[in-house]
Amino acid sequence: MDRFSSTTLFPDTLAGTRDDLTEQLTIIWEQIKAPLIVPLLRIAVFLCLLMSILLFIERVYMGIVITLVKLFGRKPDKRYKWESLKDDVEIGNSCYPMVLVQIPMYNEKEVYQLSIGAACGLSWPSDRIIIQVLDDSTDPIIKNLVSMECQRWASKGIDIKYEIRDNRNGYKAGALKEGLKHPYVKQCDYVAIFDADFQPEPDFLWRTIPFLVHNPQLGLVQARWKFVNADECLMTRMQEMSLDYHFTVEQEVGSSTYAFFGFNGTAGVWRIAALEEAGGWKDRTTVEDMDLAVRASLKGWKFLYLSALKVKNELPSTFKAYRYQQHRWSCGPANLFRKMFMEIIRNKKVSLWKKIHVIYSFFFVRKVVAHIVTFVFYCVVLPATVLVPEVEVPKWGAVYIPSIITILNAVGTPRSFHLIIFWILFENVMSLHRTKATFIGLLEAGRVNEWIVTEKLGDVLKMKSASKAVKKPRFRFGDRLLLLELATGAYLFFCGCYDVAFGKNHYFLYLFIQAFAFFIIGFGHIGTFVPNS
Repeated sequence: MDRFSSTTLFPDTLAGTRDDLTEQLTIIWEQIKAPLIVPLLRIAVFLCLLMSILLFIERVYMGIVITLVKLFGRKPDKRYKWESLKDDVEIGNSCYPMVLVQIPMYNEKEVYQLSIGAACGLSWPSDRIIIQVLDDSTDPIIKNLVSMECQRWASKGIDIKYEIRDNRNGYKAGALKEGLKHPYVKQCDYVAIFDADFQPEPDFLWRTIPFLVHNPQLGLVQARWKFVNADECLMTRMQEMSLDYHFTVEQEVGSSTYAFFGFNGTAGVWRIAALEEAGGWKDRTTVEDMDLAVRASLKGWKFLYLSALKVKNELPSTFKAYRYQQHRWSCGPANLFRKMFMEIIRNKKVSLWKKIHVIYSFFFVRKVVAHIVTFVFYCVVLPATVLVPEVEVPKWGAVYIPSIITILNAVGTPRSFHLIIFWILFENVMSLHRTKATFIGLLEAGRVNEWIVTEKLGDVLKMKSASKAVKKPRFRFGDRLLLLELATGAYLFFCGCYDVAFGKNHYFLYLFIQAFAFFIIGFGHIGTFVPNS
């Protein structure tokens, strides 16, 4: 045994540290850091800074435009002709267009009565409106309940149709497509769509249909969402902050400048002729609403967003439901971008500037860059610079630009501005799932067409809120540990410890707090983000 030298068992560089694993790993790290890690990290920092600048320019542009719109922009009834529809003594109610109201649903036990009741309560001549309930429920008990609810309203004189399929092909898009094939739909001019948790006010049609009647170039009128459970828990407040920016800024800017924005899939009214010219509903992605909107826009149809018209709906109040929703909302647009890129390029009906807007601003920056840079830069690359002090991130890229972007995002919900730190931490955690979903969509990987209906609680929320006064706050662990969150949290915590011990970048406070946020959710998304139940 003495004949075997240390160099036989270990490389020369490790001969003196064979009994100290830590020193061995340190030597290996130093050997690969300079020729490999440093150049790669510098490239990553450059790309992340580039994406940050693109996102920063987009946010500043949107901020400037929305400010001008609010200060000097004309209201929708000034930009488009709007006159209230009036009775005609000679032809009676025939002067009013025929409207179809579609309500797609799937096992919506908690909310089916709310949505059907709200739709049947819409103010419109009774012989000029058809309520169509598209029930894809697989639970026979729920199916029977929905059918009985439709019969109850039919007995009151409401023209309501209960439609079912023997399969769920195409999910929501498939249900809406099949719904338009029924003979009675041929007499309809417009179709209003409401998801199962949406409750339009009675005057919804009176405030939307006149725009379509008097402006033949309009293909879609979209209303804003109003969240009935925004105060349910901290997580719903965070969602409200993110979505309020979308409705307050993104939709308004798109409507005011290019007359284009993404259809939200509900709380909107389509001109059936525009829907048909665009090719109807397609189920090739999980964002059938955005798919239809882009295709209709490429046909030359214009869209109008009414920020003053709000429709009540519900936010996901469990983290599991929210994760599934965000996967669909991130994966679908990226996949649609992949499928429609060349179609947009080759289109000859719209202007070059509108093509640039759709490809660069609408898809690339908002649906791809925004997700990727949030996670990769702030949760991977920036912490990595603590381990590699040779690579530095300029202060403008690490502090100033992110701060301005964050403030511009948060202005949509002034009442929650004091929660901005929690929102940043929560959005960084969610960026992990959004980034993963974005790459799945771009690459058309395994879960690209996964569709899981977002759980809705309806009246259960009211009972839950009432019971909160007598329940003591408690921690609640999820059904399983979330390993990706835990792994990311461990990485951030390690980088924070290294920064305290050896680092020069002094990011340790951010790293520890962000790691804690990942751990909270990774260990079952406990109390802080989830309501008691």
